[in-house]
Amino acid sequence: MTKKNHEDDNPKLLAARPPKPATKIKIIEDDKATGDTLAAYNYWRSGSGRQQVPGIIKCFGARPDFLRQVVDFSNTIHFSEGHLNRRYKEMIASYVSYLNHCPY
Repeated sequence: MTKKNHEDDNPKLLAARPPKPATKIKIIEDDKATGDTLAAYNYWRSGSGRQQVPGIIKCFGARPDFLRQVVDFSNTIHFSEGHLNRRYKEMIASYVSYLNHCPY
């Protein structure tokens, strides 16, 4: 038999608890980015033509040096011409994101 925690029944105590983070990875939001992280976000922006940095990029914000490598690798693998042109790769990526209920 498990012991019940009576704090779980108290709405005031529940409301006072800090929310659990959605992820264990520290996400640095666009408006909080400074220094090297801001520079890395701007590096991604300059190559993508978009202004809002997606979550998949932000998860590397704590390591801006690595983020730049990820962006370069992604551009080389995903968006260079090969057996499939960029249009088809984008369509596949969009469909996979849709299947995974991913907003980006």
